[in-house]
Amino acid sequence: MDENRLGMMEGRFADIIWQSAPISTGDLVKVCETQFGWKRTTTYTMLKRLCQRGIFKNDGGTVIVLMPKEKFHQRQSEQFVSDTFGGSLPAFIATFTKGKTLSDEDADEIQRLIDRSRSKNRHKNKEESQ
Repeated sequence: MDENRLGMMEGRFADIIWQSAPISTGDLVKVCETQFGWKRTTTYTMLKRLCQRGIFKNDGGTVIVLMPKEKFHQRQSEQFVSDTFGGSLPAFIATFTKGKTLSDEDADEIQRLIDRSRSKNRHKNKEESQ
């Protein structure tokens, strides 16, 4: 199973935990029964699966987050670019923007991200050379 991908129901389940954590397993069972019509065993099976993948931990009946949602999505994105575009971010951006016109706001935001990344790299390189 791909560690960086969630099925539709896994994603909905994970979102509940990310929004509610820390959450007791009893409360999680109740939420899943209400939202999905799941039995207790189904909730525990899904929780175990996501705990085995290092996303959450059942710590004595309290579910805690080991991998924040943003970190999970970052890994998902990196894996997609790696698998689909050989790890080339420029190839991804070229494909993504092909046939589309970027708004000035989007272009400015992308430029800010590039500038921030360059600044971090310069700072890192400066520290390494000292």
